[in-house]
Amino acid sequence: MASFALNDHYERFIRKQLESGRYNNASEVVRAGLRLLEDQEEARERWLNHEIPSRYADLKRYPSASVTLDDAFARLEAEHRAELAKAK
Repeated sequence: MASFALNDHYERFIRKQLESGRYNNASEVVRAGLRLLEDQEEARERWLNHEIPSRYADLKRYPSASVTLDDAFARLEAEHRAELAKAK
């Protein structure tokens, strides 16, 4: 059986999850967290190994669909300014 040391933050988090009634014991909370981590890692691997190469191949095939880095940053800055203005 594995044993892990957790800091106060995670001890409190686990306690809160148990108090919510959603989990019966700390092991269930940890397993749920590990399942989420596993899903996240699988999604990351899929993105790195399949989505990025596929999009790169598309851009090589259709270069007119590409956007320059300067244009991408300009769009992001404009969106950010618009969000800031909306928040005011």
